[in-house]
Amino acid sequence: GHLEPAAGITGLVKTALCVERGHLVASLNFRTPNPAIPDFHDDFEVLSAPRPWPGTPGRPRRAGVSAFGMGGTNAHVILEQAPTPAPAPQLPASQGDMSPAGGLGTLPWVLSARTPQALAEQAARLRDHVAADPSLGAADVGHSLLATRARFEHRAVVLGESRQEALEGLALLAAGAGAARTVRGTASGARGPVVFVFPGQGSQWPAMGRQLYTQSQVFARSIDACAAALEPFVDWSLVDVVTGAPSAAPLERVDVVQPALFAMMVSLAELWRSLGVVPDAVIGHSQGEIAAACVSGALTLQDAARVVALRSQALKALAGLGGMSAVAAPRAWVQERLERRPGRLSTAAVNGPASVVISGDDEALDQFAAEAAADGVRVRRVKVDYASHSHHVERIRERLLADTAGIAPREAAVTFHSTVTATALDTRTLDGSYWYDNLRSQVRFADVVDTLMREPGAVFV
Repeated sequence: GHLEPAAGITGLVKTALCVERGHLVASLNFRTPNPAIPDFHDDFEVLSAPRPWPGTPGRPRRAGVSAFGMGGTNAHVILEQAPTPAPAPQLPASQGDMSPAGGLGTLPWVLSARTPQALAEQAARLRDHVAADPSLGAADVGHSLLATRARFEHRAVVLGESRQEALEGLALLAAGAGAARTVRGTASGARGPVVFVFPGQGSQWPAMGRQLYTQSQVFARSIDACAAALEPFVDWSLVDVVTGAPSAAPLERVDVVQPALFAMMVSLAELWRSLGVVPDAVIGHSQGEIAAACVSGALTLQDAARVVALRSQALKALAGLGGMSAVAAPRAWVQERLERRPGRLSTAAVNGPASVVISGDDEALDQFAAEAAADGVRVRRVKVDYASHSHHVERIRERLLADTAGIAPREAAVTFHSTVTATALDTRTLDGSYWYDNLRSQVRFADVVDTLMREPGAVFV
């Protein structure tokens, strides 16, 4: 085909670059002006060599582009220099770019090659290239090494808290020397599962999504989708809650905090996916299982939003009737003392070898705490006024089953590790009765994590 349309686009791109960079380029093949144009040089200048285009204070650079088509279609565009962006807000030390003075904290530069010698040579070339160009940001270098390079068997990660530290690490790697902040190894050809872990209530904080909502389109789109899915069931604004708007509903309300945390978890998972971190398996702690089921594909966003919104509203019927306490002791130690109060307290969750949550009647919780203190065991009341994962939940069983009737769980490609059964579960069983069991039964979080930690190379996000 004829190249004249491409020629017009080329002129546009060339001119845009000149405007952006403040640099004028020469016009190729120009020798003399048309003699029919009188006083040409009084009105026009055709450059024969490149030169700077510094611009005038208060006046942006502007340039016109014309494209003439043989078919008679002509296009004329005026380009103007973009306004100077407002200064970026000063970020905390963990969020800016890495500089000689520090700023972003530790950053990884990841390299791989077919042989150890090639890995050393690549480290040397990268060091020379980055050292010669101060405009290369450390975060940009790290991103490019991860996102734009093939992965080979021999690998190294250079960790640095400053540009100079990263360059010194590359120099040591190139010389074949070991370094405390350089990790070397080979790819085994197989990796363990990437496991997304979704927490329960208590992980919230005011304005927890404000910065991501303004800076990440992926996160913002997901929050907006969650807001639309929750809208039929709530009378408050999700966006206001996650961004900490003055008019936001308070996180102290269980019917606010649980749906808000659900939306945060689902949206953070979407952000991880957009960066190439995709789960092979999911775990959820108590209400976190609802987000885990949604992210795994077992529940649609609409069904998951219905479960989390209506279930959290049902919990208000239990307010003031009981509570929960965190106990820094092994499961067996706790269980032995619960047996002294049959029917009054339950093991609500086992989170680790010496981290247990109990749930039940307020008076019995106080008695347990006093006995534990006498034994030197720390007990802390959880900031809720209801007793999840105990006999109290039986009072709202019929309501929960009615509210969740009709949800349609599906088979998921991502493995769902249930903290109700402590097994990998067929996600087609995640119907209304499962979500009642999830609220009534003990959270066997430690058992599930312990099983998955036995998988070589497992990564928990």
